[in-house]
Amino acid sequence: MAEVIDNEALFRHARDVIPGGVSSPVRAFGSVGGTPVFVASARGAYIRDVAGRELVDLVCSWGPALLGHAHPEVVEAVQEAAAKGLSFGAPTAAEVELADAVRARVPVAEQVRFVSTGTEATMTAIRLARGATGRDRIVKFAGCYHGHSDALLASAGSGVATQGLPGSAGVTEAATRDTIVVEYNDRAALEEVFASSGDRIAAIITEAAPANMGVVPPSPGFNFFLRELTSRHGALLIVDEVLTGFRVGPGGWLGLEGGYRPDIVTFGKVVGGGMPLAALGGRADLMQLLAPVGPVYQAGTLSGNPLATAAGLATLRLAGDAVYATVDRRSLELQAAVGEALSAASVPHHISAAGSLFSVFFREGAVTNYEEAKAQDQGAFARFFHSMLDQGVALPPSAFEAWFLSAAHDDEAMARIVDALPVAARSAQS
Repeated sequence: MAEVIDNEALFRHARDVIPGGVSSPVRAFGSVGGTPVFVASARGAYIRDVAGRELVDLVCSWGPALLGHAHPEVVEAVQEAAAKGLSFGAPTAAEVELADAVRARVPVAEQVRFVSTGTEATMTAIRLARGATGRDRIVKFAGCYHGHSDALLASAGSGVATQGLPGSAGVTEAATRDTIVVEYNDRAALEEVFASSGDRIAAIITEAAPANMGVVPPSPGFNFFLRELTSRHGALLIVDEVLTGFRVGPGGWLGLEGGYRPDIVTFGKVVGGGMPLAALGGRADLMQLLAPVGPVYQAGTLSGNPLATAAGLATLRLAGDAVYATVDRRSLELQAAVGEALSAASVPHHISAAGSLFSVFFREGAVTNYEEAKAQDQGAFARFFHSMLDQGVALPPSAFEAWFLSAAHDDEAMARIVDALPVAARSAQS
């Protein structure tokens, strides 16, 4: 390949050898237009692209860079692990230590199974729920994303609560036939579903605080309602904390909300410190149904691999109260600054937050579900996004994503973001 000159040149070449030029769709800038940023390196609150341009990063690898990029102690832990071997396909003491660390932070995870991706974690959780209950149907919410396994790539139909329709080419109707899709925060629709099919529903799966349609927190008591409803009908409650787990607090969203016990919890992102690692945890009697002790099969050669567990252990060890306090404070500062800039430019907007995670909806009024999230001016977001990028700030390249900060976002990084906001807000004007 010829010497890389800039992002555009690399993107042209990438599209020749990789579908769409990217290995995950949102990276292609499809919803905002333009040329993706190809990252060459990252440190602290900053990324540097292949053209050598430094950008303040508000993506943070979609969450795992809680401490900032390339934290020296995390890097050192991975280097030490790598020197001993990259993968063994055998148990290691680090897996056991990390499982202990997860359980200490999230006690409902009485036992933990490690996998490599969030998709594997939620897919396994669904299989486990079906195996435990002997039932087929799963309830999920429109706008909640739980990875790209077939049964969970279901979209809503036209009814209040409908049989899931395939949400992707290549996903058959048979694969989504037992998935029921309900609008998020809609208690009446859930009651209707369970009244008609409660004895066939294995589980409800929900994001602890949704962050894949933009950040749309649960209405007060909603997760408690899900726990009561599933318990009443003999179904399980699966809480997906792939994004929120260890990100919004030491115990994730469950640690912030408290007071109820899901049956299964899934983790990703922070738990692996930026390396490919995810997990599911839950009641010991349920987890004992997984192979090799139980009849529910799951396996993975690289599950719990030594590099990822080293990164996860180092990250969780370093992620103490001071880290979360810093991230929370920076998030509130940035939310206020974004709101002030957009208001000054008379741009309709609503900032929605769940812990330190937040997103900006370019519309008036609160957002409680996916239909309301879609009713925003995505063009305004695209203009805002590109203005920020031109000024050296990298936002998530979609109006339906959360913004992430890290403990490395110091006064200088914050000032660079805040200084860019007024121009970006004026650019968002229709």
